[in-house]
Amino acid sequence: MVHIAWLGKKSPFCGNVTYGNSTTTELKTRGHKISFIHFDNPSSSNSSKQLFLANDPEVSLPYLIKSQVYTIPSPRAEKELRLSLQRLKPEIVHASLTLSPLDFRLPEICNEINVPLIGTFHPAFDANNRSLTASTQQLTYQLYAPSLAKFDKIIVFSEPQKNVLEKLGVPKDKQIIIPNGVNENIWKPLCDKNKKYDQVKNKLGSERIFLYMGRIANEKNVEALLRSWRQTKNNNCKLVIVGDGPMKPTLENSFSNLSKDKLIWWGAELDLKTRIALMQIAEVFFLPSLVEGLSISLLEAMSTSTACVATDAGADGEVLDNGAGIVISTDNVASQLKTIIPILVEHPSFTKDLGKKARERIIERYTIKKNIDVLEKVYLELRQNFKTN
Repeated sequence: MVHIAWLGKKSPFCGNVTYGNSTTTELKTRGHKISFIHFDNPSSSNSSKQLFLANDPEVSLPYLIKSQVYTIPSPRAEKELRLSLQRLKPEIVHASLTLSPLDFRLPEICNEINVPLIGTFHPAFDANNRSLTASTQQLTYQLYAPSLAKFDKIIVFSEPQKNVLEKLGVPKDKQIIIPNGVNENIWKPLCDKNKKYDQVKNKLGSERIFLYMGRIANEKNVEALLRSWRQTKNNNCKLVIVGDGPMKPTLENSFSNLSKDKLIWWGAELDLKTRIALMQIAEVFFLPSLVEGLSISLLEAMSTSTACVATDAGADGEVLDNGAGIVISTDNVASQLKTIIPILVEHPSFTKDLGKKARERIIERYTIKKNIDVLEKVYLELRQNFKTN
């Protein structure tokens, strides 16, 4: 078994948090030791309180700013990270990169303490660079590439993402493709109704449910979905937007003319059972993003046998290819959805068939077990190679 120091996020809720929690939970069930290091102590320049108080196996680092997208660490964070790693003495450091300045210091820190370093690189992208948002994400990749080249291994989610990094100078042999995975025994189609399912269903009403679940930010392009929904006939159908983010107030105001029987702003949802029930109730899940990595929400929807419509940004198009869902281009998303939504509304048997194929795709490629099987091999090989050298 391996002792892993996991550097990641526990809040605020986002895909990185889900990735870290699900991966470390599964690793623990297999007997590996996890020391979780994350930013969880708000700090200020005049703070004199000693923050290095967390007990093994968890360490809380101080930060100045923390959001779903990025983290600004306290000036003291690097020192406390070094001290925590020296105390914990892990065999491997695995950084689920949080878009923090501290990310760039990790190769040097791990080299000093003589511990191998693995990184999982999450930032969304569009390999075809078709929008201003995609261009901005490309800058993120350019900024990170020199540092990623110094990691012992970098985990990416797809071949296109690997190609982007290789072109930017990250050696091909340092990259390994391990797609995100979900627990298909938790995220599963409804077998028997339960109390939580009934509660959510009662709150939603009797209409057929179409769903978006994720951050409400520019790159997620929720506005395109809302415009399409407003312009198409969707009697007895309701769109539910689950999540929060910087664009939520603006979009709520812009689409305030949509009645509550056509649109529900659910808000952020932290309760796992509620999120599962929402996915199980929904007939269709939409992901209209301009850029993506590999959406965990998309995998969760597919695993519950929900029909999925997503753009070809990042690895999402690959996930839904060959009939596992409907793939659209990041160009003119609203006009494509305007054509697709009526078809989905008018043909529920079609959405049911798509949902069945989506579930089959998850079982075939994207279970958390398959993910961890590969990750374990990477850990063991890296540890062995490090000892040999």
